[in-house]
Amino acid sequence: MIVAGLSRVIEIRTPNRSGGSWEDIRGLASRDDLNVVFILIDTLRADRLSAYGYERPTSPVIEGLADSGVRFATTLAQSTWTKCSMASLWSSTYPATNRITRYPDGIPEAMQSPAEVLQQAGFRTVGIWRNGWVAPNFGFSQGFDIYVRPKSLGRPANMAQNNPSASKLPGTDHDVTLPAREFLRSAGDERFLLYLHYMDVHQYVYDDSANFGTSYSDIYDNSIRWVDANVGTLVATLQELELMERTLLVIASDHGEAFYEHGAEGHALDLYAETTEVPLVMALPFRLDKGIVVETPVENVDIWPTVFDLLGLDPMPHAEGRSLVPLIEAAAQGTEDRTAPDARRPRFTYLDRTWGRRGAIPRPLASVSQDGYRIMRSLDQNATALAEEGDVELYDVGADPGEQNDLAEQNPDEVARLEAVLEGFLTRPLPEWGPPDEVTLSEMELGQLRALGYALPDDRQPQAEDDEADAEAPETK
Repeated sequence: MIVAGLSRVIEIRTPNRSGGSWEDIRGLASRDDLNVVFILIDTLRADRLSAYGYERPTSPVIEGLADSGVRFATTLAQSTWTKCSMASLWSSTYPATNRITRYPDGIPEAMQSPAEVLQQAGFRTVGIWRNGWVAPNFGFSQGFDIYVRPKSLGRPANMAQNNPSASKLPGTDHDVTLPAREFLRSAGDERFLLYLHYMDVHQYVYDDSANFGTSYSDIYDNSIRWVDANVGTLVATLQELELMERTLLVIASDHGEAFYEHGAEGHALDLYAETTEVPLVMALPFRLDKGIVVETPVENVDIWPTVFDLLGLDPMPHAEGRSLVPLIEAAAQGTEDRTAPDARRPRFTYLDRTWGRRGAIPRPLASVSQDGYRIMRSLDQNATALAEEGDVELYDVGADPGEQNDLAEQNPDEVARLEAVLEGFLTRPLPEWGPPDEVTLSEMELGQLRALGYALPDDRQPQAEDDEADAEAPETK
């Protein structure tokens, strides 16, 4: 049982890896035995993790990994809707570039994914997922030797779900962890990429190992503790099989979750910090006596350029994200410069607020963060320019990290500066692989997505573009 596995991972704070230092990080690129385990915890906001200063012990395993590895203090997801966010993460391109922004959009075969690059480099590639937005029909299986939605094993008596808007997704993240463990036991000396996409935080599924309360917010914390135990069981398996010393372990999220900080519960509705600020932790094949904390703000599009740099692979030719290895080394040496050009680069997020309405006129919303300020701005329906009468909000995120005090009227000069940055971001050509594929979903596939809490139309019936209901954001978890 996974719950039993939690007791085994108390050793995470002193794992069975040899010690190392920041000088050893560059040496990883010369090794020919490193594996990659990429854990995506769906709907996980950074400020609910104990590693990020949260007062509740929601994530002792992740905290232990951060304490002996690398933690990025501020990481921005590229969208608050899973498919849009994950397409950007895997391609290292922004939504305004790859244009995978609405529910029928799929990754075109011509786009080379990190899994394809690793597969060609001799890695065995395995993905295990439970969120239908990253299903093979949307193109996310490219480059994977095995890419599966695991069979549901049901829920033990000590498991519960209490979610305000999502239906019950069969099974639990135990269904991901068990086959992952079996794969690790069979891996031998073959290099591998193992991608796990956990869903129980999204669904507010939890066991009796934590009882932080009974509100939706409390239950969300309970579910984080449960998924953290799943991560612990996986790490315990890596330790047992003596794989930790030749594995780079990455823990990330696609977006966060709102609890009425701005009048809504859930995600995929707006771009506020509670839904865009996500964790990013990297556990190295050796243990650092003191974990490295990178204070410079980064983005999810930076993840795979960083992994490739650590592995000594050529950069992704189309990547808009950047390797964070120089920032890691600077943070380790105490020379991180928050005024350097790389530290001051703008960071972008994007959401089409009618992404779930096939016939609706697009209502894009984008944000840009730079120099301590963040602007949120409506775009025109083609997402190529600012909307003529669009909403605009400006926040001083240093003084107001919760984004409660809109300064747009008080600081028009800063609004104008960031609008100019945003306009430059929008005027970019299609990538070399062209527009997204258009995917027609079966009723079964639509039903699986509706079970996550998304209100989606019948894909078999056309919708009128002037349907006023379609102009509203879809109901969503």
